[in-house]
Amino acid sequence: MATADLTVLALGRPEVSASGYIAAIQRHLAAQDRVRYRMHAMGTSLEGTTADILAVVGELHAVPFELGLPRVYTVLKLDERRDKPGQTLDDKVASVERRLAEDAAGERGHDSGSRKDFKEATPRS
Repeated sequence: MATADLTVLALGRPEVSASGYIAAIQRHLAAQDRVRYRMHAMGTSLEGTTADILAVVGELHAVPFELGLPRVYTVLKLDERRDKPGQTLDDKVASVERRLAEDAAGERGHDSGSRKDFKEATPRS
């Protein structure tokens, strides 16, 4: 299994907001059954075979053109581990979270139950 992060940028649109084009891309993803996907604030995460991901990305790249846009810029990050063929996006996140939990367990007085979705920046001295 491969995992990917995809951003499709519709260029030349008359309005600043991209949400209409993003919604069209998400509708296209919902209508297919080849890759699993999850939208996030800066793009979409994909899971599937490399061939399926690449095929779906090609289709998604075409969506803004089908809506009349003159230019589309697509950014794809693709990761495939052949030593762990069943590894999912959730597995990758869980692996890092386990390491962080191990770090927290080793610290004295740390409240490992207080998790925030966004971490505060550490001020520089």
